[in-house]
Amino acid sequence: MPEPTTSSSPRSARHRRSPRILVIGAGFGGLGLAMALRRAGHDRVTILERADDVGGVWRDNTYPQAACDVPSSLYSWSFAPQPTWSRRYSQQPDILSYIRRTAEEEGVLAAVRTGVEVTAATFDDATRVWHVDTASGERFEAEVLVPAVGQLSQPSIPSIPGAEAFAGTAFHSARWRHDVDLTGKRVAVVGTGASAIQFVPGIVDDVGAMTVFQRSAPYVVPKPDRAYTGLHHRAFERWPATQQVGRRLTRSLSEWFNRSFEQGGVLQPVLRATWQATLWAQVRDADLRERLVPDYPLGCKRVLFSNDWYPALDRDHVDVVTDDIVEVRPEGLLTADGRLHEADVIIWGTGFAATRFLDGIDVTGREGLDLHDVWADGARAHLGLAVPGFPQLFVMYGPNTNLGGSSIIQMLEAQASWIVQVVDAIAEGRVGCVDVRADVAGAYDAEMQERLGESIWSACTSWYTDGGRITTNWPGLVAEYEQRLARVDFDELVEVAVPATAGGAL
Repeated sequence: MPEPTTSSSPRSARHRRSPRILVIGAGFGGLGLAMALRRAGHDRVTILERADDVGGVWRDNTYPQAACDVPSSLYSWSFAPQPTWSRRYSQQPDILSYIRRTAEEEGVLAAVRTGVEVTAATFDDATRVWHVDTASGERFEAEVLVPAVGQLSQPSIPSIPGAEAFAGTAFHSARWRHDVDLTGKRVAVVGTGASAIQFVPGIVDDVGAMTVFQRSAPYVVPKPDRAYTGLHHRAFERWPATQQVGRRLTRSLSEWFNRSFEQGGVLQPVLRATWQATLWAQVRDADLRERLVPDYPLGCKRVLFSNDWYPALDRDHVDVVTDDIVEVRPEGLLTADGRLHEADVIIWGTGFAATRFLDGIDVTGREGLDLHDVWADGARAHLGLAVPGFPQLFVMYGPNTNLGGSSIIQMLEAQASWIVQVVDAIAEGRVGCVDVRADVAGAYDAEMQERLGESIWSACTSWYTDGGRITTNWPGLVAEYEQRLARVDFDELVEVAVPATAGGAL
């Protein structure tokens, strides 16, 4: 379609009438989009959140020592710096407080409907409107639908025979049972990913015995964390540029980190040497050290940051098991070597169903097209946002937008800016109802899979992949993604006509 012309008048004056916009999810993505829309003069926004509060993953993950592995100067909205972070790498309570406060200050909390679980979304070909159904039976309508449920919202628990027969207490780390006293208990931890390396050190001194079941060892390097002092806070408040320097430096380092796994360079051997030195310095037992050596190339799975993971495992009352779990019995877990590991509590540190995008929501597009059928062999979306056949449905944190390093908030802000441009065009009458062209989306997906097929992530099996396709990660730098989304190319979109039998335009 031709590039819409623009007026020289202020944006708010050009608006004819903003379309109704429905956002699913009140985490960083959904709230950030609502803020961007509000700043652009669009106030017909409703955010549906299935939980009883905003915050997304930072509301759900309350396990001991839950924290971010990106410095807070970068893991925050660019328009809302926080000079009073308690640490360089903030912990869950501080991040959740920041999300709530910023949303309130930006005036978007009033747009949030909590306790509303979306179950289905259907595009009406006749009216070019999305009908959204909820578990309670309530229905919403909108011209623009934005699922912002993220990639890390559905906890994943492996299907192991006998799990329902366990006599003790079992829970996922993202659904932490704070009512369960772990003092003196025999605790089995299944998984050694990003959550486990935080909560295991957080509970290791309380439990009576711990068995950690490891499928594959992670690369763990030191975390350069520190507490901020009053001097830091005063400097950040009085001279905001000092915090901006930290943000720019962190961004540059994280882009270097990302580039090193795409193009190679000195950083990879430095990281490997750092990991190896850390392992030898912090683990005394030679047999345990051998079990903690990864069997895949550095960077193929997420590199983790911790100062206390290895010391937590090198305790007399902690055992690291590498044999597969074959059965859960009432008294514990049975492994392939025939050993029964008795436990009072099982904690599933097994991550999330990251490749099951929009899981639990039935999405029906033009002429009855089923989104999950379209994604049967792996999710894909143009720019990680738009899928042909699903007009004006934009998926935030969608396929191929995750990062191996750096802050996802930068990607979300780029997506929000792109969506705002489309909404501007709709509101100003420069476009009607738009869909992404199938040939454009196909070419983009082919480019993504070609680049990802040559990346370090193709060298092993991880949660980044779905049936051989890497559906989660972005193959380049954040800067490239920002550049590609900086200005909407309306030639990549097509107008959706109203059927002749519908009796007129919207």
